[in-house]
Amino acid sequence: MLKHSLFSWPHRGGLNAEQRQLLGQVSRSFDLSIRLLPAALQTPVAIGYLLARATDTVADTTALPLAERQVLLTLMSQAIETSQVCTKRTTQLIRLTQAFAAQQTAPHERALMQALPQCLPLLYTLSEADQTSVRQVLSHITHGQQLDMARFGPGLHALTTEAELTHYTWLVAGCVGEFWTELCGRHLPGYSQLPQAEMMRIGRSYGMGLQRLNIIRDAGADLAAGRCYWPVETLEQAGLSPELLAETARSGSTEGMQALAPLYTRWLDQTQDQLADGMRYALALKPLRLRLASALPALIGARTVALLRQAGPAALKHHVKMPRHEIRALMARIALGLASPTVLDRQFRKMSGDASP
Repeated sequence: MLKHSLFSWPHRGGLNAEQRQLLGQVSRSFDLSIRLLPAALQTPVAIGYLLARATDTVADTTALPLAERQVLLTLMSQAIETSQVCTKRTTQLIRLTQAFAAQQTAPHERALMQALPQCLPLLYTLSEADQTSVRQVLSHITHGQQLDMARFGPGLHALTTEAELTHYTWLVAGCVGEFWTELCGRHLPGYSQLPQAEMMRIGRSYGMGLQRLNIIRDAGADLAAGRCYWPVETLEQAGLSPELLAETARSGSTEGMQALAPLYTRWLDQTQDQLADGMRYALALKPLRLRLASALPALIGARTVALLRQAGPAALKHHVKMPRHEIRALMARIALGLASPTVLDRQFRKMSGDASP
């Protein structure tokens, strides 16, 4: 009974079966969180996520010419921002997205781009207030993606300061925590035990922590692609540079790994603190489905941080993620405990490697 109530999609409105399947293909973990949401939140969050993944696919397909991607991302942003359908722009967008999709090697990304013309009109099925919220969060996200494309040209490039990193993590993820909180306040009055302003603050921190985790987890692949999200000013504190970091990731140099180790630990500590804000956010929520949906990324994130700590800087040479069987076991334990705040808090400490009872 609990499994059915927590994991079923509503049968009316919103995404169709094909679009829901696509959502699960492009992100198994976030799709699970969306499925757990109360019905009133599922559609605006799912629509926003699908569109964000589409724009992210454009920004990240570095095998294709930068100018081509910039034109397409700008056109997608304009289509999202407008509240009126422009036939000429729509025709151009369909043509460009289909051509772009044909060049994708990943089948799920190709399917996402092919489905984009059908996903965009979903925005108009939302209330005006929800449309405004979705457009606002996507505006921040696409701005971050555009900065990425401008910043990372041919060769190796890096962020310069911690302030740039903070701004970037807010643009592409911290604003999502604010978006989520704004929707909760609109659709679920009295949803939280904390004031809305505090929920906005820790929701923002939570999103930024999840993005920091992505940066650490994907650092090796990003460096190989010429992208260094770890700021130059921070690397210099350890006698490193983006070039030395990229060489360390490539060769596994013992000297480079040792130099990186203190910074690596500090970054994981910062990420863990922000994930703890996320768990505080989840534990303040009253509706069971909403509490579980909000807690799940923090739980998976905490376990990923623990795995990255075990691997140390050597994680630069291989992709670290929480295994599927561990996620299934985690969900079983949560279900047995009816997703109570006590159970979720205990699981967060367990995922974080805290052995205390």
